[in-house]
Amino acid sequence: MNNRLLSSTSLWVIVAFIIVAGLPSVIASQMVLDLIIHIAIFGLFAISVNLLIGYTGLISFGHAMFYASGAYAFGLLMQTGMWSIPAAMAMAVLSSALLALIVGLICTKTKEIYFTFLTLAIQMMFYSTILSWQTLTGGDQGLTGGFKKPIFLGIDLANTHHVYYFIAGVVIVSLGLLWHITKSPFGYALRMVRDNAARVEFLGMNVRGYRVAAFVIAAAFASVAGVLMSLYVSAAYPNFGYWTMSGEAIFMIMLGGVNTFLGPLVGATMLTLLNHYVTAHTKYYGLVLGTIILLYVLLLRKGLLDIVVERFIAFRLGRTKPAQLVKFDNPVESRLP
Repeated sequence: MNNRLLSSTSLWVIVAFIIVAGLPSVIASQMVLDLIIHIAIFGLFAISVNLLIGYTGLISFGHAMFYASGAYAFGLLMQTGMWSIPAAMAMAVLSSALLALIVGLICTKTKEIYFTFLTLAIQMMFYSTILSWQTLTGGDQGLTGGFKKPIFLGIDLANTHHVYYFIAGVVIVSLGLLWHITKSPFGYALRMVRDNAARVEFLGMNVRGYRVAAFVIAAAFASVAGVLMSLYVSAAYPNFGYWTMSGEAIFMIMLGGVNTFLGPLVGATMLTLLNHYVTAHTKYYGLVLGTIILLYVLLLRKGLLDIVVERFIAFRLGRTKPAQLVKFDNPVESRLP
């Protein structure tokens, strides 16, 4: 089973690489490639949040803390001029994972709404630290000034095409790893914890251990997204760690779908495009975007990819009422990538 899962994951990663590699040859616009980079980074961030919400049943409003910690750690290391890009990336992700382990051990002592508020409270403490520690983080101005991007393995990140391929490649590999995790025995154990924690505990499994592990893994991948954003903009800003960043990730999950692995990526695409085009045409950005999201949620009540998958399964089985076939109200299961 493991070999089949590994082969399936590798196949999806290779297909994604081929598609991403071919896009610059058919898309001449740098603006479109920039949008793809933003979508890829936000999509990875939202999918990492969904590992907690969709697969583990933990609603975290503090996940932006790890997005910001990755961005700041990477930016600070690169500004010293003593680190290579791969080494700084690895150190930033490791430091975020260590921070997540400490926060996770504290937060998983509670559950449900208390867990949510505790993650939010710790994130706001982290955000206040960013603002207050001006000598290190630059305060409300952020970590500006840029940094050098030394060439490694023939990759020159001062070149816009190299940046595109590098960020897209890291995101695809990260998504492949996350996909593999969700389909592994560990991923199915997380679903069991989500669906019936008491029964899992009765079976002798360490529920809190699984929750902490999921928290750390999700934080590590969120920090990868933060590192990539810091690399892309050559800076890090306090809003990376503000609670609205976590809220945006949850919006993306709601728009794209909580029940499918790539649902949050679809949501990231929708929200990024809405942000881009609404901002370009009106100054009443918040009003228009809020109205669109309100109508979307009230009329559809499910993520877009969830609906597509539901109807696809119903079509394959030759039924006319997909709601009777696929129960999405409590069990959360990824059926398609």
